[in-house]
Amino acid sequence: MIDPGSPGLSPAERYAASRLRESAPHLDAFREGLAFDMDPFQLEAAAALERGESVLVAAPTGAGKTIVAEYAVYLAMQRPRAKVFYTAPMKALSNQKFQEFVAAYGADNVGLLTGDTNINSGARIVVMTTEVLRNMLYADSDLLRDLDFVVMDEVHYLADRFRGAVWEEVIIHLPRNVRLVSLSATVSNAEEFGDWLQAVRGDTAVIVSEERPVPLDQHVLVRSKLLDLFDSSGQAATHRVNPELMRLASSGGRGGRPPERGRARGRDRNRYHARAAFNDDKLNRAEIVRLLGSQNLLPAIFFIFSRVGCDQAVAQVLRAGVHLTEKHERDVIREIVEERCRAIPDEDLAVLGYWQWLDGLERGVAAHHAGMLPAFKEVVEELFQKKLVKAVFATETLALGINMPARTVVLEKLEKFNGEARVPITPGEYTQLTGRAGRRGIDVEGHSVIQWQNGIDPQAVASLASRRTYPLNSSFAPTYNMAVNLIEQFGRERTRDVLESSFAQFQADRSVVDMARKVRSQEESLAGYAKAMECHLGDFAEYASIRRELGDLERKTVRSDAGSRGERDRRQRQLTELRKRLKQHPCHSCAEREAHARWAERWWRLKKQTDELRRQVKTRTGAVAKVFDRVTDVLLELGYLTRNEHGAVVVAEGGRILKRIYGERDLLVAECLRRGLWNDLDVAGMAAMAAAIVYEPRRDDGQGDERSLPKGSFRAALDNTTTLWANLDDVERDHRLPGTNPVSPGLSMAMYRWAQGAALDSVLMDAELAAGDFVRMTKQTIDLLDQLSMVADAPVGPTARKALESIRRGIVAYSSVG
Repeated sequence: MIDPGSPGLSPAERYAASRLRESAPHLDAFREGLAFDMDPFQLEAAAALERGESVLVAAPTGAGKTIVAEYAVYLAMQRPRAKVFYTAPMKALSNQKFQEFVAAYGADNVGLLTGDTNINSGARIVVMTTEVLRNMLYADSDLLRDLDFVVMDEVHYLADRFRGAVWEEVIIHLPRNVRLVSLSATVSNAEEFGDWLQAVRGDTAVIVSEERPVPLDQHVLVRSKLLDLFDSSGQAATHRVNPELMRLASSGGRGGRPPERGRARGRDRNRYHARAAFNDDKLNRAEIVRLLGSQNLLPAIFFIFSRVGCDQAVAQVLRAGVHLTEKHERDVIREIVEERCRAIPDEDLAVLGYWQWLDGLERGVAAHHAGMLPAFKEVVEELFQKKLVKAVFATETLALGINMPARTVVLEKLEKFNGEARVPITPGEYTQLTGRAGRRGIDVEGHSVIQWQNGIDPQAVASLASRRTYPLNSSFAPTYNMAVNLIEQFGRERTRDVLESSFAQFQADRSVVDMARKVRSQEESLAGYAKAMECHLGDFAEYASIRRELGDLERKTVRSDAGSRGERDRRQRQLTELRKRLKQHPCHSCAEREAHARWAERWWRLKKQTDELRRQVKTRTGAVAKVFDRVTDVLLELGYLTRNEHGAVVVAEGGRILKRIYGERDLLVAECLRRGLWNDLDVAGMAAMAAAIVYEPRRDDGQGDERSLPKGSFRAALDNTTTLWANLDDVERDHRLPGTNPVSPGLSMAMYRWAQGAALDSVLMDAELAAGDFVRMTKQTIDLLDQLSMVADAPVGPTARKALESIRRGIVAYSSVG
């Protein structure tokens, strides 16, 4: 901490340093343990925590938000029994933070809870996924006692349409005395989110920083030349695009040569590709790696928006004979890899492509994507952090939270496949990806490199690369499990009030306020227009209505000559009648008729807009509570809720099972248990059924070939489960709820055989999944089986426990921390 007595400080700086020392007495000792001093936004957040406030910190990737979380942990550890929960959106990030806290505070003080992993859950510092904390809150777990802080890392995940609601549930239901440390990427509405946190959590300091700790230099790679994206002359501060790039774009990327005839016509693809032309002289990936190495721009992360593309890139670079490591580095790499993978049998290593992977690592090159075995991904992360791996080809998942900064980030393309089409990356995604460039304390600046494609529009790229943010929008919606849990705790009416405090409703209410203000403004304009179209001869609004009806019918008649003769005659009679009424109306003879008509047309258009706004105001007010009412009505119809003798809605017996089942298919699972649809399943069949419930295929694979499904009791259980799903879907749609996707048994045969002890290679072949995907889906299956083992009566409960044990083996077991 700055000494207030330092002779070089101004009076204002001495005063500020003195105030900070008084407001944050623990900060000196904490700062002494850091590799570099804290930034102003970190100091501001630390002071707020010492004042007893919650904090929301919104800052760019790599800016050091987690220092604030670490200070909250440090503060908790200064008190005898205080606890802190650190929640993260991904298990990989949870595992990383667990290891960091163990190194800092010792294994006895740190726990990990990620659904399939339970280590030292009663510790004072517990790292967990957000879902685990939500489940604790609903169960009123004893582990919540003495909880002082909850850190919500990557809190902008609450915009995620699949998992985002969990973040809001936690924020709403945490006890008010628990302070919240919310860490977010830079979002454009941080103040709005902070206002909501203030409303539901009490005193919350909103701290926004848009400064990168390591400046970013942005380049475009044109053939073998790195050009600055922005003008490096005195105009640079205005984000003026490099004139050389503009000249290249205007010449079709051919250094002054015009584009060949016929190549640019009719080929617009998106806003970055204004014309298309062949690009034969681009450097290949190996050449780019060598170029970056020659300019001291390694280590680098190449973002490629496809897993196959990442693997192909590594193979291409290795085929070209690239070696980025010295002998002593290769020795360390091999030692680390062998240590981390020694528990995996040789036959599994062969299936996983271990030897080719190790060859790439020893040469300083690796891929990183969700299809890889988690243990392999963790090794890549460790070696990259130790500067032993110099070039990583990764999908965008690497940009989410994991501590893996590089000197340079390379983007081969500015578009990606979103599951349906190739779309441009957003400014927020660009910021997230390039946020990995620049290692604090190592690099003076970070570098981003965009590879030139003929037809690139530098102006569009520059606007993408300029400081941009994206809004944080709620994805919150009540679920069946949530409804049962909240009604049991608070009753139906209080639950409606609780849900009205969600960020979703907060945003809807704010938009309603804005829309209502707009309605009032437009009503004033409508009154003005009505005044302007007044006619001394009669009701001009009535006259304008006849005129509009006549015009609409005339247009309809011109467009549609078809139809029977009777229909044409009827339209003609209507036209004759309307023309007659128009000519007989008193306003028809007004000398200012056309001037009045222009005002009438404006009035009509504005009235349509105003009526639509009024409709939106009506539908948005109480929107979350309306969905909750529909969910409640479904549960009443199915008997999970009932009414007591006073008419109040209470939880029925079936609801006590539903409240302990978490997941998108919570109601379907509860109904299957209640109806005994899974009672006849054996251990392998139970594993296969749980896989069918959790599996979400990338593309619709329907029911698949019946021959590829497990035989015996599984098929009957699957048929009954699918029929039940269809019935529930009808009930949901009757209550104006969206329903869920059909059950998909695409993974069932592979899970069935895995539970029976089949070898890894044959199971992966059955599943047609990469090892990493199989591990992830198996862990989700384990999570559901774990829930079933605890909530279901015999025979399902004990069978689910055995099924869990049968599939938690081999690479699935290796992928668990500890």
